[in-house]
Amino acid sequence: MLLVLCVDLDDDLGRKTGLDTPVVGRDAVEDAAVALATADPEDSDVNVLFEGVHLHDDLASEERVEVAAVTGVDGSDVQANRAVGTEVDEVLAGLQTGEEVRTVIVTDGAQDESVLPVIRSRARIDGVRRVVVRQAQDLESMYYTIKQVLNDPETRGTILVPLGVLLLIYPLAVLASFLGLPGAVLGIASGALGLYTLFRGLGLADVVDDFVERARDSLYTGRVTLITYVVAAALLVIGGVEGIDRLHEYQQVTAGPLPVTSVIAALVNGAATWFAAAGLTSSIGQITDEYLHDHFKWQYLNAPFYVLAIAAVLYALSGFFLRTVTLPTLAAVLTAGTLMSVLSTLAFAVIEERDIRAV
Repeated sequence: MLLVLCVDLDDDLGRKTGLDTPVVGRDAVEDAAVALATADPEDSDVNVLFEGVHLHDDLASEERVEVAAVTGVDGSDVQANRAVGTEVDEVLAGLQTGEEVRTVIVTDGAQDESVLPVIRSRARIDGVRRVVVRQAQDLESMYYTIKQVLNDPETRGTILVPLGVLLLIYPLAVLASFLGLPGAVLGIASGALGLYTLFRGLGLADVVDDFVERARDSLYTGRVTLITYVVAAALLVIGGVEGIDRLHEYQQVTAGPLPVTSVIAALVNGAATWFAAAGLTSSIGQITDEYLHDHFKWQYLNAPFYVLAIAAVLYALSGFFLRTVTLPTLAAVLTAGTLMSVLSTLAFAVIEERDIRAV
């Protein structure tokens, strides 16, 4: 007996149509092919299923033939191969024949053919049929293919991202060695092309579009966070500059090279207050929006207290490493910060619980 096996290693059939697999029988496989073609006409597994039906009809006059479609899982190749092996066992068990079962495997590419050893361990393989769809080799077909590559998340992730990284190597080398203006211009151009390729390969266009859409909605609906986030970003920039200035001041009064801990401490000490202001600004804006849109919870008020506690601890700790804060002062700040966060959490949790009971 001959069994025609249509292999779909990444389970496009099950995921896109919701059909249970394996699918056994000529009519069942044909119905599955129509369902998959309806769900996704561009899926190559549609042609695999129709090819399996075609082989069944061609060989049915010569010997007893059955056709079945087996699928794996979308993810690890090992798990997919195991899933295909389980479904092949189910198909073989349901044939109920005393004859030796021989198989013809139908796939759409080399990836699906990785499961051949799994099938060979269960039944003899007489042949492998790889389905290749004939396309017109003209400019329009080439454009469509390139467009599909750019829009397909799987393909762009495996092709465009490495290409983008490769294109970024040269501009980084140019910027590092300062070879001159012509080289810098070429490096910037190559770097821009590499960034664009990475941008498309990682699918960041959707992220930017979503960010622009949310910003526009915030502007039209009068969300306070649109302003507070801008102010917070400006405060973060000022904090970074202030941290660098604090580091330069500390270097001028210190002889010799600074250890890494002192460098980090100086940066944190200079930026802590500005970063705290940025955190307070953004959290207050978020709390205001939640209140205006009837989504307010008392626990949201923990954010400003947490920001103040963290900023105080970082400022005192960095000052201790810079020897501007004594150990007793550091201990007092650590205690006060801990108490502030714990008490605010407990207080707002109690208020929240009372409001829920009152309702």
